[in-house]
Amino acid sequence: MGGINDLIEKSLGITQHVQMKFISSLIVILIFLLLRVAIIKLVWKKTDDVRLRYLWRKTLTYIFTIIAILLLSNIWFQGITNLGTFLGLLSAGLAITLKDPVLDMAGWLFIIARRPFSIGDRIQLGDNAGDVIDIRLFQFTLMEIGNWVDAEQSTGRIIHVPNGMVFTNPLANYNKGFNYLWNEIPVLITFESDWRKAKSILLNIASMHAAFLSGDAENRIKEASKKFMISYSKLTPIVYTSIRDSGILLTIRYLCEPRSRRNTAEEIWEDILEEFAKHRDIDFAYPTQRFYNNLNEGKRAF
Repeated sequence: MGGINDLIEKSLGITQHVQMKFISSLIVILIFLLLRVAIIKLVWKKTDDVRLRYLWRKTLTYIFTIIAILLLSNIWFQGITNLGTFLGLLSAGLAITLKDPVLDMAGWLFIIARRPFSIGDRIQLGDNAGDVIDIRLFQFTLMEIGNWVDAEQSTGRIIHVPNGMVFTNPLANYNKGFNYLWNEIPVLITFESDWRKAKSILLNIASMHAAFLSGDAENRIKEASKKFMISYSKLTPIVYTSIRDSGILLTIRYLCEPRSRRNTAEEIWEDILEEFAKHRDIDFAYPTQRFYNNLNEGKRAF
C-alpha cells in the first residue's frame, strides 16, 4: 500500500495525507449510499403506499446528506479548530459566488419550516400552477395544470421551479384555508324567458350538487380561522341576476373541491340542459341578428 501511495505522490503530486482523506471520504460516501439503498428496499417490501415510500426516500436523503457533510467536513477541515471562523468564511464565499443556489436553499428551508405548501397540494406560484409532486434542496416539481387546458386540469407537463421563487412571487395554495373553491357558472337566457323560473331551477340544481359541502366547509373555516382571517357569511349555493346585451345573465356560485371543478361544472351543465328542455318559456340567449322594419314596427307619424 505504501508503494502505491508513493507512486501516486510522485506522479500526481498528491501527498499521502491527502490520499488518506480521499479514501476516508469515499468510504463514508459508500457506507451511506449502501445504508440508504438497504433501508429503502426494506421500506419498499413493507408498504405499497406511494406517499409513504416517497416520504421515507426524501427523509433518508436529507438525514444522510447532512450527516455525510458533517463527517466529510471533519475529515477535510481538521486543521481549522474554530468552527465559527470556518462557517463564516464558507457562508461569505457562497453568498458571493453562489447567490441563486443559496437563495434556493433558503427557500427550501422556508418551505420545510413554514410549510406554505406540501406534497400533494395544488398551488400557483407566479405564472406556474400545478400539483406539488416533489420538493428538493434547490427546486420543487409541479404537475402542471391549466395553460392550454380548460378548468385547471393537468396538461401532462412537469415543471421544475426554483425554491427561491417563494420569496419573490405571490403564492396561492388551493388546499390551505378551508380546502374548497368558489366556482361560478354563467347561464345566459333571453329577455323573453321566464327568468324567475329559470333562476329557481338553477338554484335547485346547484343545491343538489353542492349544498352538502356547506357543513364541512363551515367546520373547515372554523379551523382555518385559528390561523387566517377567513370569514364567510353564506356557504350555500346562490344564483345572481344581472343584465347583458344579449339577455339575462344568471350566475351560479357554489363550493367545490379544487380538483373537482370541471367535473361538477359538467354535471351541473348537463342537468341545466335537461331541465331547460322541459320548459318552452326558457331559452338560452346567444348573439342574433334582427331586421327592423320601420313601416310596420315604427311609431306612427304625426
